[in-house]
Amino acid sequence: MKLYSKFQMIRNVSFGVIAGVFIAAAGYMILQGKSDDSERTNVGENSEVSLKKTADGESGEAESTANAEKTLAEVRGESTNGVEQIQGTTVASTKTEYTQDELQNISVYEKCNEAVVNITTQEMAYNWFFEPVLQDGGTGSGSIIDKRGYVVTNVHVISNATKISISLADGSTYEGVVVGKDVESDIAVLKFDPPAGKELKTIGFGDSESLKVGQKVIAIGNPFALERTMTTGIISGLGRPIQESTNVIIRNMIQTDAAINPGNSGGPLLDTQGRMIGINTMIISNSGSSAGIGFAVPVSTARRVVNDLIQYGKVNRGKLAIAPVQMTSRIAQYLGIKIGYGILVSEVQSGSNTAQAGIKGGTRAVQYGSRFNPKTFYVDGDIITKIDSVDIQTYADYTSALEAKRPGDVVTVTVFRDGKFVVLKVKLDS
Repeated sequence: MKLYSKFQMIRNVSFGVIAGVFIAAAGYMILQGKSDDSERTNVGENSEVSLKKTADGESGEAESTANAEKTLAEVRGESTNGVEQIQGTTVASTKTEYTQDELQNISVYEKCNEAVVNITTQEMAYNWFFEPVLQDGGTGSGSIIDKRGYVVTNVHVISNATKISISLADGSTYEGVVVGKDVESDIAVLKFDPPAGKELKTIGFGDSESLKVGQKVIAIGNPFALERTMTTGIISGLGRPIQESTNVIIRNMIQTDAAINPGNSGGPLLDTQGRMIGINTMIISNSGSSAGIGFAVPVSTARRVVNDLIQYGKVNRGKLAIAPVQMTSRIAQYLGIKIGYGILVSEVQSGSNTAQAGIKGGTRAVQYGSRFNPKTFYVDGDIITKIDSVDIQTYADYTSALEAKRPGDVVTVTVFRDGKFVVLKVKLDS
């Protein structure tokens, strides 16, 4: 039997008490940790119930609802800032938002694209055996302007065409016939016959008189009989005179930097409301593709020309009742005068408004051309050098000066006669 002193007994008891305290504290901490885990688990089970009660108005204010929704989203792993959580990976939301400009473009396209058609032509040619055959011609675009099947396009799109095909947005194709064409404005009207019950989309005419440089414009074309194409830009210039061919100058053209690529000729130039303000006609480019300089015939011209073509098959344009001859330096040298430009009046129609106004024709016959095909005109008559404010240098100037005139309109004509300039008022003939 081992004996302990009083001091040893006190020491042993103290050590036992301290050890007990440490053991009890450790046990308490373990039990508290398990309790916290249980509470966190209960959040996932009970959050939806708490949120529902708040939404039903049973408890809480609006701020509590927002906090509950945030808590629920966090528990589910969802984003509260427009971002989705997928298995711990953050990805951007797939919802697409458009700018105001994009929405405007989309709206115009959806409104007008189905009224833009593709036009393809076939031309007559001859094979090695001199037999007539059809071969592919040109292609371009056009706009349906009337539910009866009237289409407006450019003359150069259908030039030399023997057969014309018009393809619509739904893939259907119809044979087109020429209602009328006007070379002076490069505008032509075609017609196709839609089947009964077919509702055609059309594009209405807008206003080209109030256009401003810098105004946004939209061009739509259908060059390949597939999906329509759209380009945007601004009006770069107004009132541009453009010489399209040797004898044709189109005045008051709209210049735009909207891309007008080959095959888009004849398609509409639109404002931001989807109204036609011009007919896309040509580009200036060294490569043949768009270089940011395109031109469109203004709708003010198109409206007048189209109405006449549908009603009369031609444009009812005022004219001078003369036989015009392009003046040249060679003719001037022959006549011994210094005016080598303008339009020589070879003949004047008897009894016409032009004759009554005092314009004089030639009195001396001369011939030109080859020996086997001589042609005769008359000299010593008036030489027209100006009509209203338009200087007349060439025949193209002469036709463009009268392009917008109507029969009965009165114009101011300046002529060179007997070595001096004479100004006359002339009422135009039909």
